[in-house]
Amino acid sequence: MALKKSELYSSLWASCDELRGGMDASQYKDYVLFMLFIKYISDKYAASDDYAPPVTIPRGASFQDMVKLKGKSDIGDKINTQIIQPLIDSNSRLARSDFPDFNDPNKLGEGKAMVDRLTNLISIFQKPELDFSKNRADHDDILGDAYEYLMRHFAQESGKSKGQFYTPSEVSRIIAKVIGISPQKAVASTTAYDPTCGSGSLLLKVAAEAGKHITLEGQEKDVTTAGLARMNMILHDFPTANILNGNTLASPKFKDGEKLRTYDFVVANPPFSDKTWSTGLTSENDPYQRFEWGVPPAKQGDYAYLLHIIRSMKSTGKAACILPHGVLFRGNAENVIRKRLVRSGYLKGIIGLPANLFYGTGIPACILVLDKENATARKGIFMIDASRGFIKDGNKNRLREQDIHKIVDTFRKQAETPRYARMVPFDEIADSKNDYNLNLPRYIDGTEPEDIQDIDGHLRGGIPDRDIDALSDYWAILPTVRAALFKPLRPGYAQLAIPHSQLKQAILGHDEFTAFKKTVTKIFDKWQKANTPALKGFDKKGHPRALIEAIAEHLLTAFRGAPLLDAYDVYQHLMDYWAEAMQDDCYLIAADGWVAKPHRVMEEVKAGKKKGEMKDKGWACDLIPKPYIVARYFAKEQAELDALQSELESVTARITELEEEHGGEEGAFADLDKINKGEVNRRLKEIKGNSDYADEEKILKQWAKLEQQQSGLKSKIKEADTALDKLAYEKYPRLSKDEIKTLVVDDKWLTTLAVAVQGELDRVSQTLTSRIRQLAERYATPLPRLVNEVTDLSGRVDAHLKKMGYQP
Repeated sequence: MALKKSELYSSLWASCDELRGGMDASQYKDYVLFMLFIKYISDKYAASDDYAPPVTIPRGASFQDMVKLKGKSDIGDKINTQIIQPLIDSNSRLARSDFPDFNDPNKLGEGKAMVDRLTNLISIFQKPELDFSKNRADHDDILGDAYEYLMRHFAQESGKSKGQFYTPSEVSRIIAKVIGISPQKAVASTTAYDPTCGSGSLLLKVAAEAGKHITLEGQEKDVTTAGLARMNMILHDFPTANILNGNTLASPKFKDGEKLRTYDFVVANPPFSDKTWSTGLTSENDPYQRFEWGVPPAKQGDYAYLLHIIRSMKSTGKAACILPHGVLFRGNAENVIRKRLVRSGYLKGIIGLPANLFYGTGIPACILVLDKENATARKGIFMIDASRGFIKDGNKNRLREQDIHKIVDTFRKQAETPRYARMVPFDEIADSKNDYNLNLPRYIDGTEPEDIQDIDGHLRGGIPDRDIDALSDYWAILPTVRAALFKPLRPGYAQLAIPHSQLKQAILGHDEFTAFKKTVTKIFDKWQKANTPALKGFDKKGHPRALIEAIAEHLLTAFRGAPLLDAYDVYQHLMDYWAEAMQDDCYLIAADGWVAKPHRVMEEVKAGKKKGEMKDKGWACDLIPKPYIVARYFAKEQAELDALQSELESVTARITELEEEHGGEEGAFADLDKINKGEVNRRLKEIKGNSDYADEEKILKQWAKLEQQQSGLKSKIKEADTALDKLAYEKYPRLSKDEIKTLVVDDKWLTTLAVAVQGELDRVSQTLTSRIRQLAERYATPLPRLVNEVTDLSGRVDAHLKKMGYQP
């Protein structure tokens, strides 16, 4: 049975992290990722009958040969000499500096410690689930995601200064989508370049958007990270990508003659505010003419990288670069360059991102989108302030699927959106009040509208019409609800027409709200009907990512017309459920087809005499958990079990009540050490026939009878539960393929999504109710009445004090 993708990643991370010991995560990642690399190339190319496979694996240098070294005292040395060196000798694109030293006692421990650690590390990658021989080249692969997962976790663990090798994949995806590459526009000769490529993930996201094997080139200053990038390219089926080591600004490696090579697409996440950018460089006499618009400040290298990118773009080239917000507004030398940049027309757009997204820094960043094509005809810069769209994820912020989609949609359509995005004309930017300052708050007011307190409302009571009018989106859909909830008080002010407590019911029960719910439900039903064939048609060797992209886009499009709902919120529910369960289900189906086999759940005992032994925890089925089988086929038996459970709860509550009522020092249970069956029976024997204890005997007998009922019910429940468990277990082998599809698609997936949509409808009524209640309470008591109440209460206090003999 296929292992769930999410479980595979987490177990891989947990196993690797456990072996790390005292080693820094930024160093340990090199060992783990090499293991992933050697396993992949061995699975993919060791038995290749290609005339010229992209990676040559010499005899004796595969992962299987590594397995033979497990437990040997010289395992580290042998990995270096018998595995790594022959690979380097046979593949010109690989260098010794690409790989860590497997015989380094300072990092891996000495003697037995090193042998054990390396042996265990090899064992982790021996998992049968890690079979990459069928790895696909369409970026819908287990490997690329496993690599991303490990890189993200290593970046989180590596701390501020060492997490810069990784650009969060969410940001990489935005960049790849806004530069405008697509399968329709890309051909094999299309070129993409990253001058500060890190581990190469940004380039690979561009390649994924292109949907075909384009030409990838990248340069990286850190030698180990450049090695990671080369491995990453091979892992993602781009073995011909060209990654070179060196300082891009001082010594660019990609040239045509003595000029910088130019590309169709350039992407980059350079080091923020690099203080050493000019090392090895005479910017005034730069042979590549990168600084004609001006020389960046000595301690602020952001524009140096941007100018290199502009020089590396073809005349129709597109680019996107992540830079700190400071590049938008800092003065002096940077202002001079910024003026030239704006006037050139190359700057197509600016996307402001939330703070604390990146692993190397907590400062907010932005994406500058450049496009040389039709630059002279450009009339302005399209700006997006996306700083408020994110979710907290541990000590970092992370973009959600809906945030990514909204940014990309808005940018592609150049859609003006209040408080979020607008096209800013050059005249406005060049105006003396702005003087080419591009700071986004100057052009997009993202602040929440102020909730103004109304003085007249506080003095004389009444809800201002202005506040009620502000809910116009609701009244457009629910026009007569307004009349049902409010009545005029005086010009410009209204009051509630019903008590506070009836507000929610008045909204939910209104015909217009019912009609609104029906409209939204119809939209969902229509989407469900249109997408059920695709969901049920998904099968073995299917492509999960293609499936989710298709159905999610359709959902977003369907709900764009839904009143009072944000289509992106509905879309996020689907994407969350995809990440939580549906993705795993689809990968199981892609591996095994529509098969639902229960399996035993074995758990290792962590402590006690049986430590290390495996304990049987029952059975489970990942694709169709037991509750779905029970709900569809054994509802009657479940109802009987629920009735017994309910009866048991009632008896237990009566026992508790009896114990609390008669549990004091004088109570019937006072002479018992503990209240249990044995103690109660012992006490009943003691007082049997003694009329002095008649009341106590009566209560104890009552308790004994209830306890007997409780015990009987527990036995019945256990029997019924075991019988139901057996019925469910035995149902699986008898399920037809169509029944499995119904259980998974209708009962599990679509029912979950229907509940999420219902939740969005509830949120609409809840938001409206909360706001009206807030306004009603705010202006419920006018100031004169408050003053009178205070005077009245003060008088009563004075009267009480007088009675008590207090004379002020």
